Amino acid sequence: MMRLAVFTKNLTNPAYGAARLGAERAAAALGGAEVLHFVPQTPDDPEEQIRLIDEALALNPRPDAFVLSPVHATRVDPAIRRIAAAGIPMVGFVNPIDAAPMVGYVSSDDFALAQAIADHLHAHLGGRGRVLVVTGPEPSYTSQERLRGFRAAAGRAPGVSWAGQIAGDYARDVARERAACWLAAHGPVDACLVANDIMAIGVLDALDGAGQRAAVVGVNAIPQAIEAIAAGRMLATADFNAMQMAYLATECAVRHLRGEAIPARIELPVQIVDRGNHSRWDLPYGQRPVVTLDDFRRQHA
Repeated sequence: MMRLAVFTKNLTNPAYGAARLGAERAAAALGGAEVLHFVPQTPDDPEEQIRLIDEALALNPRPDAFVLSPVHATRVDPAIRRIAAAGIPMVGFVNPIDAAPMVGYVSSDDFALAQAIADHLHAHLGGRGRVLVVTGPEPSYTSQERLRGFRAAAGRAPGVSWAGQIAGDYARDVARERAACWLAAHGPVDACLVANDIMAIGVLDALDGAGQRAAVVGVNAIPQAIEAIAAGRMLATADFNAMQMAYLATECAVRHLRGEAIPARIELPVQIVDRGNHSRWDLPYGQRPVVTLDDFRRQHA
């Protein structure tokens, strides 16, 4: 049986729980593959992920392939090079990996997702308003790209001003506490532009605590965000589909091990989720549809 070592970033972000489920769904659909999960107990900790990679390399027998989302753009590179030196194929997902060759890579365009959700918010505001921007951790590739997309969209909306910018560290509690402090110090805003959904839920908590209302958008399309959109508490989200990415990355790993050709790169399309279409996402992760590699090829033929 093939053994696949799957590396995700943390146990706190629901998107990565979905990614682990996506890997398991792909392995079950393809048959003959065992998924071994390696997750830092300390969220997004490069040193712990390095230790986990070395732990996987020390297994006997070793995994046949690694499906990897590194927690940092460069700090995990020495361990990634050790995987390559061992001759084990790697498929990356979420973050680009430059430290060693990948046999495949599956991602979304974080810059495009961020631009699209910011444009959606600006349109809702009629091109005018004060916006609080909530970013993820500063070293995070996805957070950097989403902030870049937010800024690009702001350049097209001169009537929209950034009232402030805080880091929510991709954590609900952190986003809630920092947003609450900011709102207490600076007063109401018209909207909150948030770099992921679990932080957006924390921002909604802070707004509720302050007795304030604002249009809130996020990124990820996690079930909590879909519930908030359905209830009218949250305006919209962009679908950063980590479950789909991990599904395709795992499928690519299995097919590569079988000697089949796989794409060097797969990029998922940008999709905005709001009250007009949210029912398509209003399902538990295990019931949400996934696109197989054959489906993806047919759609992009």
